[in-house]
Amino acid sequence: MRARTGSPTAYTATPANPPWSIDVKHRTRTSARLRHRACRGAVAAATVLVVSAGGAAQADAPRHTAAHEGRYAVGVVGYDLGSKAYTLPGTGEPVEMAATVHYPKASHDEARHPLVLLLHGLHETCADRQAATARDAAEKAADWDAYNAADRKLYSWPCAPGIRPLANNRGYDYLARDLAAQGFVVVSVSANGINASSASGDENASTRADLLNRHLALWQRLDATGKGGLSGHFVDPATGKPAHVDFRHRVDMSRVGTLGHSRGGAGVTWQAADAHKNKWPTGVKVKAVLALAPAYNVMTEDMAAYRIDSTPLAVLRGTCDGQVGEEVFSFADDATAHSTADHYGYAVPGANHNFFNTRWSPDSGEVAAWDDAKHFPDRPGRCGDRSAATPSDAQLTEPQERKVLRVFAGAYFRKYLMGGTSNPKNRKTPDQLGSLLVSEGGLEPPRPIKGTSTSS
Repeated sequence: MRARTGSPTAYTATPANPPWSIDVKHRTRTSARLRHRACRGAVAAATVLVVSAGGAAQADAPRHTAAHEGRYAVGVVGYDLGSKAYTLPGTGEPVEMAATVHYPKASHDEARHPLVLLLHGLHETCADRQAATARDAAEKAADWDAYNAADRKLYSWPCAPGIRPLANNRGYDYLARDLAAQGFVVVSVSANGINASSASGDENASTRADLLNRHLALWQRLDATGKGGLSGHFVDPATGKPAHVDFRHRVDMSRVGTLGHSRGGAGVTWQAADAHKNKWPTGVKVKAVLALAPAYNVMTEDMAAYRIDSTPLAVLRGTCDGQVGEEVFSFADDATAHSTADHYGYAVPGANHNFFNTRWSPDSGEVAAWDDAKHFPDRPGRCGDRSAATPSDAQLTEPQERKVLRVFAGAYFRKYLMGGTSNPKNRKTPDQLGSLLVSEGGLEPPRPIKGTSTSS
C-alpha cells in the first residue's frame, strides 16, 4: 500500500515496486450497471439537512485509550426504529433508522469507549432474485425498458411484501467485530432508503451526512441519560429478541470516527467538512474520517461543502476498482488543500470495489453481488479498473481485501481516537501505517512516493 497525497502520480506495481503502490487510472463507464449508477450520481443542488440535539454533559469517566492492553470479548445488538422513520425534505421519500452495533464487553473496566460509525454506499436495497434475473436478461438483450423496470424493484423502499431487504450495513460485520475487540463501539448504519431515493450528487452526500447526525444524536442522548429513541429498542440480531445493554456513560462522544464506503465515503466527507460541523449534535466531535473507495460528486460546483481543514482524512481505493476512478485522490487533495490535519491517500493493488462489503461479494451468494474488477481472459488471476487496457495487478481474494481494511482501519482509528504514543500500534506516518500492514497483514512493504507524506 502506498501513501499518497498531492497531485496524482503514476506508479506501476512491478517485482521491483511491490504491490503497495499507486497506479493511476482514468475513469470511464462501460456497463449498464455503471450507467445506472452514473444516473443516480447526477449533479444536483446541495441540500443541507439540519439536525439539532441537546443533552446533558457527559459524566466524568475514564477514557479507553490504546494504553488499555488486551482484546475484548464482543457483543452484538441491533436496532430498527422503522423503515419510514423519517422522510427526505422536498420529496417525502422514506428513510429507515436502523443499525447493527458491535461493542466491547467491558465488564472489567468502566472506561468510555470511542465510537466508530460505518456507512455503506449505493447498492440494491431489496433481495428480489426474480427481478435481478430479469434485469440481467434485459441487459443482455439491450432491452432498457425492461432493465429499468426490474431495476426499480431492486431499488425500492420499503421492499415489496414478501421481499427481504438487503442488509447492506451487515457487509462490514467482519470489520466491526475486529474494531470492537480493540475497544471501539461500532455502529454500522443502514441507508437503504437513501439508496432508493432520488437524491443525487451533492444532495446524496448531504442526506447521508444527515443520517449519520441523526444516529449520533440518538447515541449522544443514550450515553448521557440512558434514555431517548434507542432506549428499549436493542435486539439480538440472530433471534430478534430484546437485548438489554447499558451504554450509559460508556461511549465517548468526543472521540468519534467515521468510515464510509462508496457513496458513504462522500457522506462522511461532507459530514466532517468544516462548513457542516454546526450540524453535529451537541457534545459530538468527529476526530477521524476514512473514505473507502469514495464515490465523490466530482462535478460539484460547491467544493467548499467538502472542505476539511482540521480533521484527519484517509482515502483508500483499489487499483481494480470498477466503479470509482483514481480521481478520488485529487478530489480529496482539493478538499484538504488548506488542512492542518493529517491527510492520507492509499491505492490498494488488486482490490476491487465490492469485496470490502461481504454482502456485495459473490461468495455471499446474495442478490446483486458481483465482482466489479475488469478481467482479462489471457491473463487469468489479474485485473485492472474499468479503463485498463492491460491488467495492473494480481487480484486480491475477498478475505485478502478485507484484511487490508481491517489492519489499516484498526491502526488508523487507534491513532486518532485512542492516542497513546507508547503503544507501538499507534503509528504516526503513512509509512508506519503501511509497516503495520506488513507485521499484522503479512503484506508487501510500502514504498513511499517522495514528498507525499503530510502526517505530523
